[in-house]
Amino acid sequence: MAKKTTYVLVHGAWHGGWSYKRVAAPLRARGHEVYTPTLTGLGERSHLLGGGVTLSTHVADIVNLLRWEELTDVVLCGHSYAGMVITGVAGLVPDLIRSAVYVDAYLPEEGQNLLDMVPEPLQKGFQAAASKNGGVSMPPFPAELLAVNPRDRAWVDAHCTPHPYATFLECVAGRTAVERLGKRMYVYAAGWGETPFTPIYERLKADPSWTVHAAPCGHDVMVDMPELLVELLLEAA
Repeated sequence: MAKKTTYVLVHGAWHGGWSYKRVAAPLRARGHEVYTPTLTGLGERSHLLGGGVTLSTHVADIVNLLRWEELTDVVLCGHSYAGMVITGVAGLVPDLIRSAVYVDAYLPEEGQNLLDMVPEPLQKGFQAAASKNGGVSMPPFPAELLAVNPRDRAWVDAHCTPHPYATFLECVAGRTAVERLGKRMYVYAAGWGETPFTPIYERLKADPSWTVHAAPCGHDVMVDMPELLVELLLEAA
């Protein structure tokens, strides 16, 4: 049997650990250790949603998981917004991470926040949506807008919850640490047109220090193409 790998799979905005069900099960069946934490204020932890939940809160969620579970040599995966989270984690505990996998995710430069990486119309849309909730949270995007496959849209919509808006405003450090990791992979969802992740993908394709893949599906790769993501995670190990 192949050596056991430890995976920590971090979900994106509005989602929760539930979104990785189809990826975690086959990895565990192969003997690997898999954690799918839900970030503060989301999913089954949505009762903790409040204006005080920031990007630093979510980084601490994952750093504390690594420390309290005594995890080392971790393959750390982040989807979408969680690219911000895992970048921050890498900046704080790089020695605990074997490799980083960004799944259609934001990859911030040092000192960028999420709004810095989206087009102005999307920035304004985020701001307007949050303002309707006192600036505390943003309602979920419909699964159809994220190009989730039609069969799973109702399931995804039923599970998504409002996302703490302050997490989009906080800048993050850690990109330098990410670039020092032994392996870095980017998985681009190529099946939903031009997105904020397209320029990241195009840039990394030209960087030989990154392994880059394109998945022919919508944004939620772990829902639409879990078998492919499992294979890529095994490769990242």
